[in-house]
Amino acid sequence: MFRPFSLYVGLRYTSAKRNNNFISFISLVSMLGLMLGVAALIVVLSVMNGFDRELKERILGMVPHGTISDYGQPLENWQAVAAKVNQKAGVVGTAPYIQAQGMLTNRGVVRGVLINGIEPELEKKISILDENIKAGSLDALKPRSYGIVLGALLARSMGVSVGDKVTLVLPEASISVAGIIPRLKRFTVVGVFEVGAELDASLAYINIEDAARLKRMDRGVDGIRLEFDNLFQAPARIRQIIADLGEFYRASDWTRTHGNLFQAIQLEKKMIGLLLFLIVFVAAFNIVSTLVMVVTDKKGDIAILRTLGATPGRIMRIFMVQGTVIGVMGTLLGSVLGILLALTITDIIAWIEHTFGIQFLSADVYFISYLPSQLQLGDVVVIISVALGISFLATIYPAWRASRTQPAEALRYE
Repeated sequence: MFRPFSLYVGLRYTSAKRNNNFISFISLVSMLGLMLGVAALIVVLSVMNGFDRELKERILGMVPHGTISDYGQPLENWQAVAAKVNQKAGVVGTAPYIQAQGMLTNRGVVRGVLINGIEPELEKKISILDENIKAGSLDALKPRSYGIVLGALLARSMGVSVGDKVTLVLPEASISVAGIIPRLKRFTVVGVFEVGAELDASLAYINIEDAARLKRMDRGVDGIRLEFDNLFQAPARIRQIIADLGEFYRASDWTRTHGNLFQAIQLEKKMIGLLLFLIVFVAAFNIVSTLVMVVTDKKGDIAILRTLGATPGRIMRIFMVQGTVIGVMGTLLGSVLGILLALTITDIIAWIEHTFGIQFLSADVYFISYLPSQLQLGDVVVIISVALGISFLATIYPAWRASRTQPAEALRYE
């Protein structure tokens, strides 16, 4: 049976029970350090990928990829503008909107809210709102019915549900014989949506005709909202659309409203990944120290092998095999542990929150209320490759030291 000499001896050294328990302990620490480093990298990068995914699917699924509006006045010819925009490449859909800021009150509870006047059928083409209705229906937003759809956190904080009444207070005041009176309107809750993000506590939707009456807009809308097939091409595409329209319109895109949050997540992912790679480097240094001590401990064996004809290259490969085995075992165990944790971390955190009555992420502070995770094969491949590469490089110096051992010097005191 074919057995490469260096591989065979290196595996024997790795599996043999050493008399020096301290060296065995350091080898175990090296393997555990590498395992924990790899597992931590996979879990943390998966969590950051989860935040990235939730931002794209939830937050950016509710906010427009881009908007087109007029300068300081209603967009009166929005149907013609929308028709032209819908013909552009990459545009999935358009929808008009009227926006206002106000306060909702119910039984003494007051909450600030951003009101969006929408056309329900067109809104379904550019938003995930209809897919996340938990109670009621988006189709219930009929003209002149004065219905309103609230976010789940907003509805919960006000103690209302479908069928209840809320009062909308707009900052614009009306002057009458009784003096200055704030503009008030009673609405009926016809739906509750939940996307698991901060938007649940600050957004409300009404029919666009009701919004026009509230803002006393005789014609036109505030603007049109766009959705593109590629989120990251939205800034360039909307600039091109404005240029092609040939008129003076104001354009905006999601990078101006939520771009900083997305960039922060990307930067945190890179920095955390870089910091956690230091754990792998520390484990690699442990492999170096382990092999240096093994070389010192095995000087007599090395000398005997040299006298039997083993070349310095073979001696070097023996100890490279031994160090590589430690690296491979630590990396594989860490990969398995990291993958298992990455796939279950959301459920584990949810169980901890439910069992001990604590909440790690609050939607009032963070943009989601749970810990997401998305395992990506590319991240796992990179982590495993880097860990194996570092482990292999860590074996070179001790193995080289072993190959430089002089048989006469090593056997002098044997």
